Amino acid sequence: MTVDPRLVAFVGVAALLTVLPGADMALVTRNVLALGRRRTMLTILGIGAGCLIHATASALGISAILATSATAYNVVKTVGAAYLVWLGVQSIRGSSEPRQLGSSATRQLGSLAATSGRAAAFTQGFLTNVLNPKVAIFYLTFLPQFIAPGQPVLTRSLMLASIHIVMGLIWLTAYAWFIDRLGSVLTRPAVKAWLERVTGGLLVAIGARLAWERR
Repeated sequence: MTVDPRLVAFVGVAALLTVLPGADMALVTRNVLALGRRRTMLTILGIGAGCLIHATASALGISAILATSATAYNVVKTVGAAYLVWLGVQSIRGSSEPRQLGSSATRQLGSLAATSGRAAAFTQGFLTNVLNPKVAIFYLTFLPQFIAPGQPVLTRSLMLASIHIVMGLIWLTAYAWFIDRLGSVLTRPAVKAWLERVTGGLLVAIGARLAWERR
């Protein structure tokens, strides 16, 4: 069986890029603390779905619009940055709110809101990625380096992107599990509030960086 050196190189580079801290890890940390690990799994699926949209668009050549049109790039970038900042501010604000079980009526309202809460958890991960034009540019510029002349571009691009997305899902799932396992320490009110402020601040900082960063 012949080993594909380009594929091996891609897996190595993609693995390194996957574990680098960024908006995804900050969001996962925030949601594990605020929503719990189960709902955070929906956030992770949303992150994967957002990456899949960009990867498919890149493979089809649609992402070239973001690479060539400054207006389109800046619009998507601004919306994505604003969304990250909003998530960060919400996390910081939520860190100061009391977390008590409350009355039975409050718990019933909480159960009625569970479905919408799960949808919101997925949407947060999805929008964090789909509104980040740098994800599109990443796939558009990164994947072609590992496609040899003569190989089917669409099929190869989707295969490489799928490998990267699966690696990301596995890594973020393991990371969420790790954060959840530290629950006895991290869920202490003072520690949890502090960590939510830190992750909220990171999301605000990443959003601000995205807003001001040039291509």
